[in-house]
Amino acid sequence: MIADPLADLPARVTIVEVGPRDGLQNEPTPLALEDRLELVRRLAAAGLRRIEAGAFVSPRWVPQMAASDELFRRLAGLEELAGVRLSALVPNARGLARAVEVGVGEIAVFGAASDAFSRRNINASIEDSLARFRELVAAAREMGLRVRGYVSCIAGCPYEGEVPLRRVVEVASALHAMGCEEVSLGDTIGVGTPRRIVQVVRACADHLPLEALALHLHDTYGQALANVLAGLECGIRIFDAAVGGLGGCPYAPGASGNLATEDLVYMLEGCGIATGVDLEALVATAHWISRRLHHPPAGRVARARAAACRG
Repeated sequence: MIADPLADLPARVTIVEVGPRDGLQNEPTPLALEDRLELVRRLAAAGLRRIEAGAFVSPRWVPQMAASDELFRRLAGLEELAGVRLSALVPNARGLARAVEVGVGEIAVFGAASDAFSRRNINASIEDSLARFRELVAAAREMGLRVRGYVSCIAGCPYEGEVPLRRVVEVASALHAMGCEEVSLGDTIGVGTPRRIVQVVRACADHLPLEALALHLHDTYGQALANVLAGLECGIRIFDAAVGGLGGCPYAPGASGNLATEDLVYMLEGCGIATGVDLEALVATAHWISRRLHHPPAGRVARARAAACRG
Protein backbone atom coordinates (compact mmCIF):
# COMPACT_ATOMS: atom_id res chain seq x y z
CA MET A 1 0.00 0.00 0.00
CA ILE A 2 1.26 3.48 -0.88
CA ALA A 3 1.53 5.79 2.11
CA ASP A 4 -0.45 9.03 2.00
CA PRO A 5 2.13 11.75 1.14
CA LEU A 6 -0.22 14.43 2.51
CA ALA A 7 -0.87 12.78 5.85
CA ASP A 8 1.41 15.11 7.80
CA LEU A 9 0.06 18.39 6.42
CA PRO A 10 -1.47 20.82 8.94
CA ALA A 11 -5.18 21.17 9.60
CA ARG A 12 -5.05 24.93 9.08
CA VAL A 13 -2.74 27.67 7.76
CA THR A 14 -2.68 31.46 7.81
CA ILE A 15 -2.91 33.53 4.63
CA VAL A 16 -1.58 37.07 4.54
CA GLU A 17 -3.35 38.95 1.76
CA VAL A 18 -0.95 41.40 0.11
CA GLY A 19 -2.96 42.41 -2.94
CA PRO A 20 -3.96 45.89 -1.68
CA ARG A 21 -0.28 46.80 -1.23
CA ASP A 22 2.17 44.56 -3.03
CA GLY A 23 -0.34 43.85 -5.76
CA LEU A 24 -1.62 47.33 -6.49
CA GLN A 25 1.76 49.06 -6.24
CA ASN A 26 2.83 47.48 -9.52
CA GLU A 27 -0.29 48.41 -11.47
CA PRO A 28 0.43 51.08 -14.10
CA THR A 29 -2.62 53.15 -13.16
CA PRO A 30 -3.25 54.11 -9.53
CA LEU A 31 -6.57 52.85 -8.23
CA ALA A 32 -9.06 55.33 -6.77
CA LEU A 33 -9.13 55.49 -2.98
CA GLU A 34 -12.76 54.33 -2.90
CA ASP A 35 -11.82 51.23 -4.87
CA ARG A 36 -8.87 50.48 -2.57
CA LEU A 37 -11.19 50.78 0.41
CA GLU A 38 -13.76 48.50 -1.20
CA LEU A 39 -11.08 45.94 -2.05
CA VAL A 40 -10.08 45.61 1.60
CA ARG A 41 -13.72 45.36 2.63
CA ARG A 42 -14.39 42.60 0.10
CA LEU A 43 -11.30 40.65 1.12
CA ALA A 44 -12.32 40.82 4.76
CA ALA A 45 -15.85 39.75 3.89
CA ALA A 46 -14.38 36.73 2.09
CA GLY A 47 -12.79 35.65 5.36
CA LEU A 48 -9.23 36.95 5.13
CA ARG A 49 -8.04 38.03 8.56
CA ARG A 50 -4.62 39.46 7.75
CA ILE A 51 -4.47 42.12 5.04
CA GLU A 52 -1.58 44.37 4.05
CA ALA A 53 -3.64 47.38 3.06
CA GLY A 54 -1.16 50.10 2.06
CA ALA A 55 2.26 51.68 2.32
CA PHE A 56 3.54 54.91 3.83
CA VAL A 57 5.96 55.67 1.06
CA SER A 58 6.57 58.71 -1.11
CA PRO A 59 3.76 59.14 -3.68
CA ARG A 60 6.42 60.47 -6.02
CA TRP A 61 8.01 57.01 -6.23
CA VAL A 62 4.93 54.84 -5.64
CA PRO A 63 1.85 56.84 -6.67
CA GLN A 64 -0.31 53.73 -6.33
CA MET A 65 0.08 53.99 -2.54
CA ALA A 66 -0.78 57.68 -2.27
CA ALA A 67 -3.43 58.59 0.33
CA SER A 68 -2.69 55.55 2.49
CA ASP A 69 -3.18 57.88 5.46
CA GLU A 70 -6.80 58.51 4.50
CA LEU A 71 -7.30 54.84 3.61
CA PHE A 72 -6.35 53.69 7.11
CA ARG A 73 -8.39 56.45 8.74
CA ARG A 74 -11.48 55.24 6.95
CA LEU A 75 -10.74 51.55 7.51
CA ALA A 76 -10.37 52.20 11.24
CA GLY A 77 -13.99 53.30 11.41
CA LEU A 78 -15.49 50.16 9.89
CA GLU A 79 -17.08 47.75 12.37
CA GLU A 80 -17.03 44.99 9.74
CA LEU A 81 -13.22 44.91 9.99
CA ALA A 82 -13.21 44.09 13.70
CA GLY A 83 -10.82 41.18 14.19
CA VAL A 84 -8.95 41.82 10.93
CA ARG A 85 -5.22 42.59 11.25
CA LEU A 86 -4.41 45.42 8.89
CA SER A 87 -0.76 46.22 8.20
CA ALA A 88 1.26 48.69 6.16
CA LEU A 89 4.71 48.81 4.63
CA VAL A 90 6.86 51.48 6.29
CA PRO A 91 10.30 52.36 4.87
CA ASN A 92 11.54 55.03 7.29
CA ALA A 93 10.87 57.12 10.40
CA ARG A 94 8.65 59.54 8.52
CA GLY A 95 6.52 56.68 7.25
CA LEU A 96 6.31 55.25 10.77
CA ALA A 97 5.10 58.57 12.14
CA ARG A 98 2.38 58.71 9.49
CA ALA A 99 1.33 55.13 10.23
CA VAL A 100 1.12 55.75 13.98
CA GLU A 101 -0.88 58.94 13.43
CA VAL A 102 -3.69 57.01 11.71
CA GLY A 103 -3.65 54.10 14.15
CA VAL A 104 -1.86 51.38 12.22
CA GLY A 105 -1.09 48.51 14.59
CA GLU A 106 1.26 46.46 12.43
CA ILE A 107 4.02 47.54 10.06
CA ALA A 108 6.35 45.77 7.68
CA VAL A 109 9.91 46.55 6.61
CA PHE A 110 11.34 45.39 3.32
CA GLY A 111 14.88 44.04 3.05
CA ALA A 112 16.72 42.07 0.40
CA ALA A 113 19.22 39.23 0.20
CA SER A 114 20.72 40.85 -2.90
CA ASP A 115 22.82 43.98 -2.53
CA ALA A 116 22.11 45.13 -6.09
CA PHE A 117 18.37 44.69 -5.60
CA SER A 118 18.49 46.52 -2.27
CA ARG A 119 20.25 49.48 -3.88
CA ARG A 120 17.73 49.61 -6.74
CA ASN A 121 14.72 49.17 -4.49
CA ILE A 122 15.48 51.33 -1.43
CA ASN A 123 18.71 53.07 -2.48
CA ALA A 124 20.76 51.43 0.26
CA SER A 125 23.11 48.49 0.62
CA ILE A 126 22.02 45.48 2.65
CA GLU A 127 24.18 46.62 5.56
CA ASP A 128 22.86 50.18 5.46
CA SER A 129 19.26 49.05 5.13
CA LEU A 130 19.54 46.77 8.17
CA ALA A 131 21.08 49.59 10.21
CA ARG A 132 18.16 51.82 9.23
CA PHE A 133 15.62 49.13 10.07
CA ARG A 134 17.09 48.51 13.53
CA GLU A 135 16.19 52.03 14.60
CA LEU A 136 12.82 51.86 12.88
CA VAL A 137 11.85 48.49 14.34
CA ALA A 138 13.02 49.49 17.83
CA ALA A 139 10.87 52.63 17.68
CA ALA A 140 7.86 50.67 16.43
CA ARG A 141 8.20 48.01 19.11
CA GLU A 142 8.56 50.70 21.76
CA MET A 143 5.16 52.00 20.66
CA GLY A 144 3.62 48.54 20.87
CA LEU A 145 3.36 47.84 17.15
CA ARG A 146 3.76 44.41 15.59
CA VAL A 147 6.57 44.29 13.03
CA ARG A 148 6.98 41.99 10.06
CA GLY A 149 10.14 41.74 7.97
CA TYR A 150 10.41 40.85 4.29
CA VAL A 151 13.47 39.25 2.68
CA SER A 152 13.32 39.55 -1.10
CA CYS A 153 15.28 37.59 -3.72
CA ILE A 154 15.60 34.38 -1.71
CA ALA A 155 15.90 32.30 -4.87
CA GLY A 156 17.47 34.72 -7.34
CA CYS A 157 18.00 38.36 -8.26
CA PRO A 158 17.26 40.09 -11.58
CA TYR A 159 20.63 41.87 -11.35
CA GLU A 160 22.94 39.45 -9.55
CA GLY A 161 21.48 36.12 -10.63
CA GLU A 162 21.89 33.37 -8.04
CA VAL A 163 21.80 34.60 -4.45
CA PRO A 164 23.98 32.77 -1.88
CA LEU A 165 21.93 30.88 0.68
CA ARG A 166 24.03 32.24 3.54
CA ARG A 167 23.02 35.80 2.62
CA VAL A 168 19.33 34.92 2.85
CA VAL A 169 19.94 33.47 6.29
CA GLU A 170 21.96 36.49 7.40
CA VAL A 171 19.26 38.98 6.44
CA ALA A 172 16.41 36.88 7.84
CA SER A 173 18.30 36.38 11.10
CA ALA A 174 19.10 40.08 11.38
CA LEU A 175 15.45 41.07 10.88
CA HIS A 176 14.27 38.60 13.50
CA ALA A 177 16.98 39.62 15.98
CA MET A 178 16.07 43.30 15.71
CA GLY A 179 12.44 42.57 16.62
CA CYS A 180 10.54 41.41 13.53
CA GLU A 181 8.29 38.78 15.04
CA GLU A 182 7.61 37.32 11.60
CA VAL A 183 9.94 37.10 8.58
CA SER A 184 8.46 36.54 5.13
CA LEU A 185 10.85 34.89 2.67
CA GLY A 186 10.16 36.21 -0.82
CA ASP A 187 10.86 34.62 -4.19
CA THR A 188 10.60 38.05 -5.79
CA ILE A 189 11.14 37.05 -9.41
CA GLY A 190 9.53 33.63 -9.17
CA VAL A 191 12.54 31.56 -10.20
CA GLY A 192 12.51 29.23 -7.19
CA THR A 193 11.73 25.53 -7.37
CA PRO A 194 10.76 23.21 -4.50
CA ARG A 195 14.37 22.14 -3.94
CA ARG A 196 15.48 25.75 -3.45
CA ILE A 197 12.54 26.53 -1.18
CA VAL A 198 13.36 23.52 1.00
CA GLN A 199 17.00 24.63 1.18
CA VAL A 200 16.04 28.17 2.18
CA VAL A 201 13.49 27.14 4.79
CA ARG A 202 15.77 24.55 6.37
CA ALA A 203 18.71 26.95 6.48
CA CYS A 204 16.65 29.75 8.02
CA ALA A 205 14.99 27.39 10.50
CA ASP A 206 18.44 26.59 11.89
CA HIS A 207 18.62 30.20 13.09
CA LEU A 208 14.99 31.33 13.52
CA PRO A 209 11.92 29.68 15.03
CA LEU A 210 10.04 27.89 12.25
CA GLU A 211 6.78 29.48 13.37
CA ALA A 212 8.30 32.92 12.71
CA LEU A 213 8.81 32.17 9.01
CA ALA A 214 6.40 32.82 6.13
CA LEU A 215 6.67 32.35 2.37
CA HIS A 216 5.93 35.03 -0.24
CA LEU A 217 5.92 33.44 -3.69
CA HIS A 218 5.61 34.74 -7.23
CA ASP A 219 4.43 32.61 -10.11
CA THR A 220 6.66 33.78 -12.96
CA TYR A 221 7.72 30.23 -13.88
CA GLY A 222 4.54 28.52 -12.67
CA GLN A 223 6.24 27.14 -9.57
CA ALA A 224 4.38 28.95 -6.80
CA LEU A 225 1.94 26.22 -5.76
CA ALA A 226 4.62 23.54 -5.95
CA ASN A 227 6.74 25.77 -3.73
CA VAL A 228 3.85 26.19 -1.28
CA LEU A 229 3.63 22.42 -0.96
CA ALA A 230 7.39 22.24 -0.37
CA GLY A 231 7.02 24.91 2.32
CA LEU A 232 4.16 23.05 3.97
CA GLU A 233 6.19 19.87 4.11
CA CYS A 234 9.00 21.83 5.80
CA GLY A 235 6.63 23.20 8.44
CA ILE A 236 5.72 26.64 7.06
CA ARG A 237 2.23 27.65 8.14
CA ILE A 238 2.01 31.25 6.90
CA PHE A 239 1.75 32.15 3.21
CA ASP A 240 1.42 35.49 1.43
CA ALA A 241 -0.78 35.80 -1.64
CA ALA A 242 -2.57 38.46 -3.69
CA VAL A 243 -6.14 38.29 -4.94
CA GLY A 244 -6.27 37.84 -8.70
CA GLY A 245 -2.52 37.24 -8.82
CA LEU A 246 -1.97 41.00 -8.67
CA GLY A 247 1.52 42.38 -8.46
CA GLY A 248 4.97 41.69 -9.65
CA CYS A 249 7.82 43.95 -8.73
CA PRO A 250 8.63 47.35 -10.24
CA TYR A 251 12.33 46.74 -9.57
CA ALA A 252 12.42 43.18 -10.96
CA PRO A 253 12.07 43.21 -14.76
CA GLY A 254 10.08 40.26 -16.06
CA ALA A 255 8.64 39.23 -12.71
CA SER A 256 4.97 38.32 -12.93
CA GLY A 257 2.42 38.65 -10.19
CA ASN A 258 2.14 37.14 -6.77
CA LEU A 259 0.63 33.74 -6.20
CA ALA A 260 -3.12 34.26 -6.58
CA THR A 261 -4.95 33.94 -3.28
CA GLU A 262 -7.78 32.02 -4.90
CA ASP A 263 -5.34 29.48 -6.37
CA LEU A 264 -3.73 29.04 -2.95
CA VAL A 265 -7.09 28.60 -1.21
CA TYR A 266 -8.29 26.09 -3.83
CA MET A 267 -5.17 23.95 -3.42
CA LEU A 268 -5.13 24.12 0.38
CA GLU A 269 -8.80 23.28 0.77
CA GLY A 270 -8.35 20.46 -1.73
CA CYS A 271 -5.62 19.08 0.51
CA GLY A 272 -7.93 19.20 3.53
CA ILE A 273 -6.28 22.31 4.99
CA ALA A 274 -8.68 24.92 6.33
CA THR A 275 -8.14 28.58 5.46
CA GLY A 276 -11.32 30.22 6.71
CA VAL A 277 -11.77 31.83 3.29
CA ASP A 278 -14.90 31.73 1.15
CA LEU A 279 -13.51 30.75 -2.26
CA GLU A 280 -16.51 31.93 -4.25
CA ALA A 281 -16.44 35.37 -2.62
CA LEU A 282 -12.71 35.54 -3.24
CA VAL A 283 -13.10 34.65 -6.92
CA ALA A 284 -15.79 37.32 -7.26
CA THR A 285 -13.39 39.82 -5.69
CA ALA A 286 -10.63 38.80 -8.10
CA HIS A 287 -12.92 39.56 -11.05
CA TRP A 288 -14.17 42.78 -9.48
CA ILE A 289 -10.68 44.22 -8.92
CA SER A 290 -9.51 43.04 -12.34
CA ARG A 291 -12.34 44.94 -14.00
CA ARG A 292 -11.27 48.06 -12.12
CA LEU A 293 -7.73 47.55 -13.40
CA HIS A 294 -8.82 46.75 -16.97
CA HIS A 295 -7.17 43.36 -17.30
CA PRO A 296 -8.21 39.77 -16.58
CA PRO A 297 -7.19 38.09 -13.33
CA ALA A 298 -3.93 36.16 -13.48
CA GLY A 299 -5.16 33.46 -11.11
CA ARG A 300 -6.13 30.21 -12.77
CA VAL A 301 -9.07 29.51 -10.48
CA ALA A 302 -10.61 32.91 -11.20
CA ARG A 303 -10.21 32.33 -14.91
CA ALA A 304 -11.66 28.83 -14.73
CA ARG A 305 -14.73 30.11 -12.89
CA ALA A 306 -15.16 33.28 -14.95
CA ALA A 307 -18.42 32.11 -16.52
CA ALA A 308 -19.99 31.54 -13.11
CA CYS A 309 -18.80 34.83 -11.65
CA ARG A 310 -21.25 37.71 -11.46
CA GLY A 311 -19.39 39.68 -8.71
